[in-house]
Amino acid sequence: MGTATGGQPPADEASPDTRQRVARDVLEHGPSTAAAIAARLGLTSAGVRRHLDTLLAEGLVEPAAPRPHGQRGRGRPARAYRLTDAGRDAFEQAYDDLAASALRYLAEIGGSDAVAEFARRRLVHLEEAYRLAVAAVGPSAAPDALVELLTEEGYAATVEPSPLGGLQVCQHHCPVAHVAAEFPQLCEAETELIGRLLGTHVQRLATIAHGDGVCTTHIPLRAVGMPAHGGAAAEQAPDPHPDPTTLTAAGGR
Repeated sequence: MGTATGGQPPADEASPDTRQRVARDVLEHGPSTAAAIAARLGLTSAGVRRHLDTLLAEGLVEPAAPRPHGQRGRGRPARAYRLTDAGRDAFEQAYDDLAASALRYLAEIGGSDAVAEFARRRLVHLEEAYRLAVAAVGPSAAPDALVELLTEEGYAATVEPSPLGGLQVCQHHCPVAHVAAEFPQLCEAETELIGRLLGTHVQRLATIAHGDGVCTTHIPLRAVGMPAHGGAAAEQAPDPHPDPTTLTAAGGR
């Protein structure tokens, strides 16, 4: 992509809409360099850096270690960026103070079990959509079908090889994070849903609601006939208190 007269980026590349695209790309792919973002979005690295500088000044992104890709060459590593909490808040939130107030009232009159039942029922529509999707693509593509549905719901989900063996579902955005911080039943219902849909026990290892960079759910390799995704790694029991840095690096592209 070329530049406009005087060395300035094209008008469309310099627009606020493009800055929003840059921010969303960081949201969906995790810590990223300007060059990586530019390649994914079809922009110039210089144009992306200008937007990152603006987002940095606004407190919406911060420097971060990039996800490793093979052996690093000599020289200073490229600077990478990730969204801050404020950056996440800039994206649409599915729940606001009204929703939190409603759940507080539900907990007051019905207790924790009532909140848990509500959390499960709000995800019921995903089950039918998932079963239709899997019927079309087959069980071996079940994790991919699941993350596509989660992404449509605003979770910016991916499925990745897990450093613990097997796979992990990574949700790079949580549209209910603020409410889930107060009502963990929402996270628990998501975990139950993922396990039920994939037909296996899964384990939630990290959540945005509790301060982690990515919601990470471990899936056993043998679940629903899933392929090894790059080789049959020896499976091991997940660490109930993993290093969030390792999980985020593995989950963010």
